[in-house]
Amino acid sequence: MIRNDALDRLPVRHAVPELLTALEERGTAVLYAPPGTGKTTLVPLALAGLIGDGPRRRVLVAEPRRMAVRAAARRMAWLLGEEVGHAVGFSVRGERRTGPATRVEVVTTGVLLQRLQRDPELAGVDVVLLDECHERHLDADTAMAFLVDVRATLRPELKLIAASATSDAEAWAQLLTVLDGSGPAPIVWGKGEGHGYLVRFAAPPAGIRPSHGTWVDPALLRHVAATVRLACERHEGDVLCFLPGTGEIARTAGLLAGLDAEVLQLHGRAPAAVQDAVLKGAEPGGRRRVILATSVAESSLTVPGVRIVVDSGLSREPRTDHARGLGSLATVPVSVAGATQRSGRSGREAFGVVYRCWAEADDGRRAPYPSPEIRIADLAAFALRAACWGDPSAEGLALLDTPPAGALAAARSVLTAIGAVDEDGRATERGVRMSRLGVHPRLARALLDGAPEVGARRAAEVVALLSEEPPREYGDDLAAAWRAARRGADGYGARWKAEARRLERAAGEAGSGSADGRRGESGAPGGGPSGAGSPAGDAVAGGLARGVVGGDAGFGGLAGAGGLAGGGEDVVAGLVTAYAFPERVARAREGSGFLMVSGTGAELAEGSGLGRAPWLAVAVADRTARSATARVRLAAVVDEAVARAAAGHLLASGEEVRWEDGDVVARTVSRLGAVELAARPLGETADPALVRAALLDGLGREGIGLLWWSREARELRQRLGFLHRVLGEPWPDVSEEALLDRAEEWLEPELSRARRRADLGRIDAGQALTRLLPWATGEAGRLDELAPERIEVPSGSRIRVDYDGEQPVLAVKLQEMFGLAETPRVAGGTPVVVHLLSPAGRPAAVTADLASFWRDGYRAVRAELRGRYPKHPWPEDPAGAEPTRHTSARLRRER
Repeated sequence: MIRNDALDRLPVRHAVPELLTALEERGTAVLYAPPGTGKTTLVPLALAGLIGDGPRRRVLVAEPRRMAVRAAARRMAWLLGEEVGHAVGFSVRGERRTGPATRVEVVTTGVLLQRLQRDPELAGVDVVLLDECHERHLDADTAMAFLVDVRATLRPELKLIAASATSDAEAWAQLLTVLDGSGPAPIVWGKGEGHGYLVRFAAPPAGIRPSHGTWVDPALLRHVAATVRLACERHEGDVLCFLPGTGEIARTAGLLAGLDAEVLQLHGRAPAAVQDAVLKGAEPGGRRRVILATSVAESSLTVPGVRIVVDSGLSREPRTDHARGLGSLATVPVSVAGATQRSGRSGREAFGVVYRCWAEADDGRRAPYPSPEIRIADLAAFALRAACWGDPSAEGLALLDTPPAGALAAARSVLTAIGAVDEDGRATERGVRMSRLGVHPRLARALLDGAPEVGARRAAEVVALLSEEPPREYGDDLAAAWRAARRGADGYGARWKAEARRLERAAGEAGSGSADGRRGESGAPGGGPSGAGSPAGDAVAGGLARGVVGGDAGFGGLAGAGGLAGGGEDVVAGLVTAYAFPERVARAREGSGFLMVSGTGAELAEGSGLGRAPWLAVAVADRTARSATARVRLAAVVDEAVARAAAGHLLASGEEVRWEDGDVVARTVSRLGAVELAARPLGETADPALVRAALLDGLGREGIGLLWWSREARELRQRLGFLHRVLGEPWPDVSEEALLDRAEEWLEPELSRARRRADLGRIDAGQALTRLLPWATGEAGRLDELAPERIEVPSGSRIRVDYDGEQPVLAVKLQEMFGLAETPRVAGGTPVVVHLLSPAGRPAAVTADLASFWRDGYRAVRAELRGRYPKHPWPEDPAGAEPTRHTSARLRRER
């Protein structure tokens, strides 16, 4: 029996007539309804005609999480007075509960994408409701783009609804522009806030350090636990506490020891039975519950009994290092939209209270929405789906955010290497088979290529381990984790076994070719309707080892005619992992750690049993922004033969000439990516062009001091530098940077004849510098005129000019300047700074205006020096005196 009393309490019911009208008239709509108002449960039932008097339709509801799928289906079935699997059913990967009478089916967005690629028309489906689209998961964005394309080209009668609990509804309305050209899709605003809630800010104590990577300050967790205890003292009802990850959940649970409540842990990896128990609520008369949850509990869920929400203020987002092929998680402040979603959990059944563990002043600094996953995630799966859809560039897809060009290029590079797309980015038949397996393309490649080598069952079991990282307590040895999962009776073990069975079946279908499915309008196998391109190419099922790496020395040759079906678990785990992540194959370094063929260093946890392995295939690793090396979370032992086969596309041999340890090193080297396998010296047979490039690199690293700089050469450079500063072009810039930029111009032909560092030291830098003089304009001939090396002073001496400073300097004995009224000048009328010296050559005065010095400064200098040097002339009128280098007596004799 339909529970009308419960339905009548859902505020969104008032918006249903407007929504139905919008769909009939326009075909698309955006439904905005605050958390707790019933948009996930009541609206699909009304759309399907299961309540009310609307027409009977088949409705597909897409949710971002498996837990939300089960909870939504269970809640709708309860409202109808039925069990799941009748009028309301659900499908998640590896589990489906539907029947002939099912009118509303709740699916994950991943399942929806798989269906769209197998059957773009979604035959039999009348309405698709994409729920929680504001969370901006990549699968949801992709599914909506495909649905818009389907509606525009294949099924204009298909009705689409984007449901959001936050106020970004206008952006979705623009995206769902209706086909008749009448503008954006209508927005239906659901009223009400559930039962409402009160927000209280519980600012943490001073000194809390910012989170980075997956690290969270323990002091913040202590504050969150204290806030939970405080809330339990002040209020009735169960507590839902949001934390960023399972590690923080476990630590906070420990901090709540002794609390008079049942402490439960709710996250995506929790066993289905635990999830169901939490979502069913406490037994009548049972203990109070404190539920510690990740973001899986943010949306589409009603946790019975919850009246209090404690929000740590943190969430986790994926990050991808595209250059190294590594992923990681970042702990970030929860967005305003996320905080609103979390708060709404408190007011689903009665008025609630929310404790936010941050200062009220910080509330306005938070991002309005979560980062769109398309901007920060690995795009390999997205790129393959787009290619299979017939739009490799994704330029024709209706996306709120354009995928970053660099991330998309990195994804296409991966897909090309594994044979999923051709050189034009179009999906190959092999790529289409990969897209049907429901796992990341890397894992699909490992399954397709590993199954013939080790058997479909064992390949599927390893890929199932790689698709959902085992619990940390299983350890970092993949083969040992495999054995633990097989023995385990925990929630992970159950999910792993179900996924392994699914993948084994899928591998068999893909291997037989039966997974190719129907063809879309474009003629592409399973392709979408956009017609932007069709799959092409004949990459064989043997995959990268045979079809992409080249030659016949792939795993087929390695395994021999009998394959590796009889190999041990360690061998199989390593081989399949290497297939999935060839650039993460790593060799042990001397000392400690490993070097991946991608060039990234890797470190094992202290005490790891993998530390003595010569080679590893790294399954799970991350690298924080503050770390130079990756942390290995899960890996399998391999040998060099497997490493060569898996990463064969990175295998290269040839001359390698580079600047190393201060000199040219020339060798013939065999490398697997960044890992050096073998080397032998080349001697004098090295390619001169490579040697020249290495010498230029050495100059760039160590500077032009590697050349021979005589005194004359240094002075020439100083003179040219002065002319460039004063006159500019055509006088050359001779700064270190400029000379390095033009090294190939002024160091030839000596540079091409050099073979090593010592040869650079024999190049006369001064002679080489003359090649930069402006000979073509004739200005080179004026060098001595504009920046003379020496200046003749009144005594007849030719004194060297120092051009090393900002102004040229002439250091000369004071008596030698007698009779000179004006300061000497050089290029552009620049006055020379005259350093006047005593008869002993010590500084006596500095001036750039001799006339002024003779008039005003000379008397004081004369008074000081005539007593110290009485044998030298000290005339009262220096401007009219005879200049001399000698004493007064010698000067008289020479007269």
